[in-house]
Amino acid sequence: MPSIVVSESQSPESKKKMKKQLNPETPELDDSVEKKTQKEKKSKKTKLPCNLDSNTVKTIKKDEKKKKKKKRKDTEIDETDNEEERSDPNSEMGDAMNLNMKKKIKIGNDDEEKVENQNALSNFRISEPLREVLKVRGIESLFPIQAMTFDTILDGADLIGRARTGQGKTLAFVLPILESLTNVPTVASRKKGYGRAPSVLVLLPTRELATQVFSDFEVYGGALGLKSCCLYGGSPYQPQQIQLKRGVDIVVGTPGRIKDHIERGNIDLSSLKFRVLDEADEMLRMGFVEDVELILGKVEDTNKVQTLLFSATLPDWVKHISSKFLKKDKKTADLVGNEKMKASTNVRHIVLPCSSTARSQLIPDIIRCYSSGGRTIIFTETKDSASTLAGLLPGARALHGDIQQATREVTLSGFRSGKFSTLVATNVAARGLDIDDVQLIIQCEPPRDVEAYIHRSGRTGRAGKTGVAVMLYDPRKSSFSRIERESGVKFEHISAPQPADIAKAAGAEAAEKINEISDSVIPVFMAAAEELLSTSNLAPKELLAKALAKSAGYTEIKSRSLLTSMENYITVLLGCGRPIYTPSFAYSVLRRFLSDEKVESIKGLALTADGNGAVFDVAAGDLDTFLAGQENAAGVSLEVVKSLPRLQEREQARGGRFGGGGRGGFSDRRDGRFSGGRGGRGGFSDRRNDRFSRGGGRGNSNW
Repeated sequence: MPSIVVSESQSPESKKKMKKQLNPETPELDDSVEKKTQKEKKSKKTKLPCNLDSNTVKTIKKDEKKKKKKKRKDTEIDETDNEEERSDPNSEMGDAMNLNMKKKIKIGNDDEEKVENQNALSNFRISEPLREVLKVRGIESLFPIQAMTFDTILDGADLIGRARTGQGKTLAFVLPILESLTNVPTVASRKKGYGRAPSVLVLLPTRELATQVFSDFEVYGGALGLKSCCLYGGSPYQPQQIQLKRGVDIVVGTPGRIKDHIERGNIDLSSLKFRVLDEADEMLRMGFVEDVELILGKVEDTNKVQTLLFSATLPDWVKHISSKFLKKDKKTADLVGNEKMKASTNVRHIVLPCSSTARSQLIPDIIRCYSSGGRTIIFTETKDSASTLAGLLPGARALHGDIQQATREVTLSGFRSGKFSTLVATNVAARGLDIDDVQLIIQCEPPRDVEAYIHRSGRTGRAGKTGVAVMLYDPRKSSFSRIERESGVKFEHISAPQPADIAKAAGAEAAEKINEISDSVIPVFMAAAEELLSTSNLAPKELLAKALAKSAGYTEIKSRSLLTSMENYITVLLGCGRPIYTPSFAYSVLRRFLSDEKVESIKGLALTADGNGAVFDVAAGDLDTFLAGQENAAGVSLEVVKSLPRLQEREQARGGRFGGGGRGGFSDRRDGRFSGGRGGRGGFSDRRNDRFSRGGGRGNSNW
């Protein structure tokens, strides 16, 4: 083709006309723009290593296309950030991610539908094999904490993540880690084959939580050809040692056992690409501080390792760990922030007065009225009380630190599969366990710290579902006001289920069972039914009501106290026309018109919150004696209460948890171990099998 010289004096229109004549099929584009576009396209082409197989290349190319598609979508998104809510990049916690980012897609009337789907799997760099496993497990979109952290982790930043219980923190680090391990640069550098050193190390405070996180890595990582192992105390060393020798990609475990394997030379951390601390605040409480810092310190070149820290709360130790082991440009994803409400918002939080002697009688009725037919977890403060209560409740099983690990795993498996519906546990089941259809949590008494309540109640109402958390308390011995104040929970005050409540729940359950019976049995029992109708003085509806009661296991309905929840006791309110400041004054008023024997028979005396009265329980058979006796004392009134008034709470001694305060040093023989010292760093554990506790403070272990 002959060359054409275009004169500089020619007008732009004449230049375009000449080019159009030479190449009529070429669109009218500015030369500089066209060259720039071509140059950009060439620069964006990914250079793939020549040693990859064809299937891997296809997968990578698909991912590239999806990235481009996502990038085009992102140009349609108008992001408005509230800069005031971003953390100072020079602050101790690093450059915080603004989780209040509002994304609005300009699509007219379909705005709401698109906003709801912005966390769909297709909007993230998730490979097809992993996406298929997620869909098989019913996951079509990411939870907020997962969506907010996915790109940050995948892009290589260190991260601190905080979210309420039940919001999917585990998958928030599992998914991006797995994608990172299988992307092109990492695949080329990651060691493979027999004896390979792990690329991922995950530290967790309890065995149960470790096995659950391991299960997620095994399911999702297995789909990508990655091998995981789980290391924790209470299980034999040799099988774990063999697994490590053969080579694994991901190691999940408790700090004590992982430290042991490091000291034995079984774990090589030189190839580590990720290290994760999950439930970091709980590791502090359980005394794993030194072990965690030792393990993290084994990584020499921190620039080659990405560190992720997830914690429900951010105490000083967590901040210290983050400043010491995370990079300065770390990100923070915080879905709790400064909100007062720290517990799950999908849970109905209830407090109910109950004496320790009435628990075993009351709990079955609470389960019947509030479990909605789902699973129930009951938390106790000691291992001995967990075993005792499980033995008293029909079909219940116990779970605590003194039970052998193999039995604990069988128990959890049976609870998950529905072989039994009631689990009685210590705090060993309070963290991280994600079990479907747990509708009800019962705490036998207020826990010693607010975090324990948050995590216990968080075993229900997970993954967007709703649930009920009932906490029992004895007004004379315990207080829940600190939990209410520090957790932001506004408790709903109720009294023990009364005969009408129990009958309603039991009747509905019995009616459902009757409806499940095949109609084929009707002719067989028709003659007996007709005879019963003809010989009974009751109406058919009354006979049916008795049949329902029998079917539900109720041959009689007993009255129950509103104060102590004891059966065949009635709660009465004492007034004397003047304030009642102390229990001893209330007893002196009663002795004006009752014998010492009757006064000593009352149960659970507590003062009302307004200071003008006192409530207590009397045996149903003694009620008339009490009511008649008041006529002999001027200005004294006794009345049966229909609803329990607000009561004065016993102030709990504070301090002693993380140093200072507290009595410390007391021992619970039933819990199988001792605590020593006064004050000091209470509640820390130096035992590496995540079970025991020693030191000052309150020192009592729940494990």
